[in-house]
Amino acid sequence: MPAEMKPIEPPDSHHLSAAIGWIGLGNWQEADEELEKIAPALRSHPAVLAVKYEVCANAGGKWDRADEIARELVQIHPEKPQFWIWHAYATRRRPGGGIPQAREILGKAHQLIPQEPLIPYNLGCYECQLGHLQAAWTWLEKAFAIGDPKIFKLMALEDRDLEPLWEKIKEIKKYEL
Repeated sequence: MPAEMKPIEPPDSHHLSAAIGWIGLGNWQEADEELEKIAPALRSHPAVLAVKYEVCANAGGKWDRADEIARELVQIHPEKPQFWIWHAYATRRRPGGGIPQAREILGKAHQLIPQEPLIPYNLGCYECQLGHLQAAWTWLEKAFAIGDPKIFKLMALEDRDLEPLWEKIKEIKKYEL
């Protein structure tokens, strides 16, 4: 088993749990301090990296570092859609990044994981923000077809990225609750 896949054992597992607890309380600094107590050899473990991503993304928007972490997670687990979504999200927000770059990342993810509805959903958000409403709609329809359309309709009607399509989304009766 590769080093990054070994279970994290005490005391490092306690520090990881404490970091997760601090995140739950919204205290990013304490969470980060707990992560720093984890043995250096374990800091590249996917579980540790995932918590570190949360800290970077939510603690004042350290998007450069969040993007590095998400990219590393994608390399370790390319089959996990959440890591691709995090990578795109951080890329969108990091200095020098943007929606076109995030869209490219999720385009690759969609090719690798075509049955994950959150990927086309987010691609729909990105296309909508770029003003490509027909492309956005096409991606949303894919998300609705792959995932639970009622849940995705509710999400879409609360997602500011999709505001230009809200009226069209409301008109779809087949996805009524």
